[in-house]
Amino acid sequence: MRLLLIRHGQTPSNLKHLLDTAEPGPGLTALGQEQAAALPDALASEKIDALYASTLVRTQLTAAPLAAATGLEVRIRAGIRELSAGDLEMRGDDDAGRLYMHTAFAWSAGDVRLRMPGGEDGVEALARFDAVVAEAHESGAQTAALVSHGAVIRMWVAARADNVDVDHARRHPLANTGIVILSGSPDRGWRALLWEGESLGPVPLTPGPNDPTGAAVTEPGRGE
Repeated sequence: MRLLLIRHGQTPSNLKHLLDTAEPGPGLTALGQEQAAALPDALASEKIDALYASTLVRTQLTAAPLAAATGLEVRIRAGIRELSAGDLEMRGDDDAGRLYMHTAFAWSAGDVRLRMPGGEDGVEALARFDAVVAEAHESGAQTAALVSHGAVIRMWVAARADNVDVDHARRHPLANTGIVILSGSPDRGWRALLWEGESLGPVPLTPGPNDPTGAAVTEPGRGE
């Protein structure tokens, strides 16, 4: 199966550098709406036959133009929602963003019992995303598009793709409507074919601060 993992369009919380992961979450900015509207043309060469979005509003709004262009129903699944920030929810400071992504990538590296402060652990996060991927595969879809979120996509791909390690996922941002394309199956495993970190649609004329779930992550003191 071909798996398209697409990050949602820009939200107001992205502009404010906030860990905004609770349901239902914000909608899209005007730019985010333009990014969503650009997806059908950007993905015109893909024969998508299953389309999923998370339970957060921003992914459903991002998926809507794809649904209109393909005639597909958007299947709403909680399993591909963003990693719960727990006690870090709505924080926008660097320490919170660093701890959030450190925890996510620790799960990718195998420390799945580590728990996000006040939130889920890696066992729970990987299992819920795995379940939606398995559902898409079992549906018989040859190509499935999952409109999801920056941190959970990067975490899951680093954990499940045999050619993407944690260091790559940590250092390669995933902008709004960036995409990772994989090939494989839950049984055989997954291989990343494309990591397109830039938006598939328009980009901000004046980039704001990198939101923590999509930006490159460096450790303190490394000067990077």
